[in-house]
Amino acid sequence: MKEENKVECCEWLHSHPDIVNKVQSSMPGEDILYRLTGLFKVFGEPTRIKILYVLLQGETCVCDIAQILNMTQSAISHQLRILKENRLVKFRKEGKTVFYSLDDQHIFTILNQGLEHIEE
Repeated sequence: MKEENKVECCEWLHSHPDIVNKVQSSMPGEDILYRLTGLFKVFGEPTRIKILYVLLQGETCVCDIAQILNMTQSAISHQLRILKENRLVKFRKEGKTVFYSLDDQHIFTILNQGLEHIEE
């Protein structure tokens, strides 16, 4: 194995009870961790990230999202449904037009921090 691919490990097996106890007592329950895993899976599809990036700019109708991403409204609607189910986007209707926006400030923060992280 190449040196740069090697994972560093302790040279002898021991534990630090204060650290172990602190982490174990603050670890979220399995149901919360499962939901968090699901949330991050939603970010694993490039089209959904593109849609969220469009919505970072502000509320946008489905027609405009489709045009911006050069995709069909049907394909966009499918991804929007997943984003909506996971509470990442919300919508409002104005006549026959449906406008989408980020569900709340948390989504804006998650996306911006992700962008900052990969651009470092």
